Amino acid sequence: MYLLEEPKYLYLLLLIPILVALFLVQMLWKKKKQKEFGDLALVQKLSPEKSVFKPVLKFGTLLLALIALIFALVNPKIGTKMETVKRQGIDIVFALDISKSMLAEDVAPNRLDKSKQIISQIINNLGNDRIGIVGYAGSAYPVLPMTTDYSIAKMYLQNMNTNMVSSQGTALNDAVNLATKYFDAVDTSKLIILVSDGEDHSEGQSEAINLAIEKGIKIITIGVGTEKGGPIPIKADNNVIAGYKKDSNGETVITKLNPSLLTEIAESTKAGYIDGTSTKVVLEQIKNALDNIEKTEFETQQIAEYQTQYQWFIGFAFLLLLLDVFFLERKTAWLQKLNLFNEKK
Repeated sequence: MYLLEEPKYLYLLLLIPILVALFLVQMLWKKKKQKEFGDLALVQKLSPEKSVFKPVLKFGTLLLALIALIFALVNPKIGTKMETVKRQGIDIVFALDISKSMLAEDVAPNRLDKSKQIISQIINNLGNDRIGIVGYAGSAYPVLPMTTDYSIAKMYLQNMNTNMVSSQGTALNDAVNLATKYFDAVDTSKLIILVSDGEDHSEGQSEAINLAIEKGIKIITIGVGTEKGGPIPIKADNNVIAGYKKDSNGETVITKLNPSLLTEIAESTKAGYIDGTSTKVVLEQIKNALDNIEKTEFETQQIAEYQTQYQWFIGFAFLLLLLDVFFLERKTAWLQKLNLFNEKK
């Protein structure tokens, strides 16, 4: 298994076609100037040792060196081996509301991004717990199965968006039902951390609560948003706000946080509701809640360690740059005798 530590640097590969285009333009410009100077065959006779192929070889070498340096910045990591380890912890499923109301900007930058920040910080403070991720709106969507690889979990979390589920609404019952399927071990402590604005949860709420109680699952709810509320932005393809969602009467829809409903869900499963306004407060209350839940021992397979591979790319780039020093633009004597590139006339 491999992991790219800094994938953002892959955008630098867009420089490659630009550099190739500039090189081709330069070659055509040189050829044009040579024709303006005089007869091309005569010009070549005046510089018989000049190679046509060597400049291309030097450019290709430098291009490969640049690509190698870009991959060194990306820093690919390879998991060397799998091992089975015993851990003590809790099975936690994060259920993130990805309905359109989570795009409201009554909290910065918006409810969905704020929720991602909260979940990411919670993951950073976990120890040996197994975690899974579910997204839900009008239906539930499995994002990540149970894992102890927190870096992978955060990567999947950041890619979640409101387009993952086509049907809108808030299918709490589907989310809890899907989350229960994540809990494969019978005797482990089970917890769902539900992050939402609590809007439109009334449908299927009682079924979700009864299912959680039946399976021995606690549901901690985290409310993100304000009771004053805010409009739901409609964004164009360039991510610019093109307007706001309106109802059938043409009035702008205002979506509001519903803490009472989230509190009822949490307390029915003997857990608690947390206001998501302050991430610091959320982390403190989550820590206290986890400390009061009994830890169970389980076995899990995980990659023992990731080893960085950037040094190989740096070494390869250095070797190519070293070779480039020895690539002179004049013809190589022994290659000239072989006439591999048909440079003899």
